[in-house]
Amino acid sequence: MEVLLEKSTPTNATLTVKLAKEDYQPKVDKTLKDYSKRVNLKGFRPGKVPAQVIQRMYGKSIVIDEVNQLLSDTVSGYIRDNKLPVVGDPQIDREKTSTIDWDKQSEFEFAYELGLASDFEVNLSTLPSVSNYTIEAGEKELNDTIENLRTQFAGQINPEVSEAGDMIYGELKQGDFSTKTAIPSRQIKEEAQAQFIGLSKGSEITFDIRNTFVDDKAVAHLTGLKDEDAAALAGDFTFTVEDITRQAPAEINQEFFDKVLGVGKVDNEEAFRDQVAEIIKNNYAREADSLLRRDIDQALLDNISIDLPEEFLKKWLFNANEGKFTPEQIDADYPQFTKSLKLSLIKNKMAEQVDIKVESEEVINRAEDMVREQFGFYGNEMGEQMNDTIRKIAMNYLTSEKENNYSKMFNLVFDDKVFATLKTQLPLEDKTIDVEQFQEIVKSLS
Repeated sequence: MEVLLEKSTPTNATLTVKLAKEDYQPKVDKTLKDYSKRVNLKGFRPGKVPAQVIQRMYGKSIVIDEVNQLLSDTVSGYIRDNKLPVVGDPQIDREKTSTIDWDKQSEFEFAYELGLASDFEVNLSTLPSVSNYTIEAGEKELNDTIENLRTQFAGQINPEVSEAGDMIYGELKQGDFSTKTAIPSRQIKEEAQAQFIGLSKGSEITFDIRNTFVDDKAVAHLTGLKDEDAAALAGDFTFTVEDITRQAPAEINQEFFDKVLGVGKVDNEEAFRDQVAEIIKNNYAREADSLLRRDIDQALLDNISIDLPEEFLKKWLFNANEGKFTPEQIDADYPQFTKSLKLSLIKNKMAEQVDIKVESEEVINRAEDMVREQFGFYGNEMGEQMNDTIRKIAMNYLTSEKENNYSKMFNLVFDDKVFATLKTQLPLEDKTIDVEQFQEIVKSLS
């Protein structure tokens, strides 16, 4: 066997593999012998089919299979052993392989096109400092959050007089048509809202149904008629109010505390505000961490130069996706693809330099944390039985055959470890900002 690598540019190469008969024939002979033991043919006792019969029936396909397997092992082994910075998958020269005569040839030559990343160094000490933000949330954010929670956990009241946003129940009539219905404010045109404010039980109003509601679907919902029948309605209708309901913000009491934080977590408003403030702080810490990740990634991309084989990668992307994307779509998405690819190359090299490794137990633990978050469980105080159940769910997720979930979870753990290392090795400039400043930064990035 002969393997030869020839670089045409720093990012493009051809890997040629030449096979002689002695490279693949021993495996072919072994496979033929195995076939003769397993194949059942009429006229021959089991396991006694002559080798020449097996050769005639299966010899060509066995040679092709063994050669392809040998090629795959050889190419991947050469890339691994020589630590070639291959991007994309090796692309075989199909024009050359199409000329092979499997019936007559015993020696073969195959050529693979390789795409390579250019040489680069990861020296974090030379990178400029990255802003590390602490976001301070004050009383305004705390009060706004509590008001939002009161709205989120709102209850219903039945006021005496209607206001904007209320739901009004009653009887709708026109001639012989009559139905009990509810009128939600959001279905009323803005210019018609005023006549539905200030109503009380027993109030009667008259309105033109076409000039009052936003569209035919609203009319159909109001009348209970099919869309086509509702579309034919016109003229004045009368509506008699029977009841009014309004979403009222939750009262700040024990029931509200329990709904927001869990039963018995706090028993007074001061403790409740402290807990909500802590949640806000943690949420903004995660937001700041996400911004730091983004800024670190950008610093790596801006300061570590990597050349990629653009033409090769676009062709590989087109072939790998089996025509699902047009060349124009691949061109449009290519900048984002190369950004992700370069970051992956940089982080993998950095991980090698500082010996970052991901253990299988860490992947399982991350999957368990995901399950806990999905079910609203936090910490490990649920008890042994619940923890066993969570692990079983996590393992089922990781071993799912439909999705490559283990690989996804592995990459999340790996990325977290790389990020943790980068935070300790990159020069960070600590900055404290308020929520409004943070929102302006995020807005400028979108």
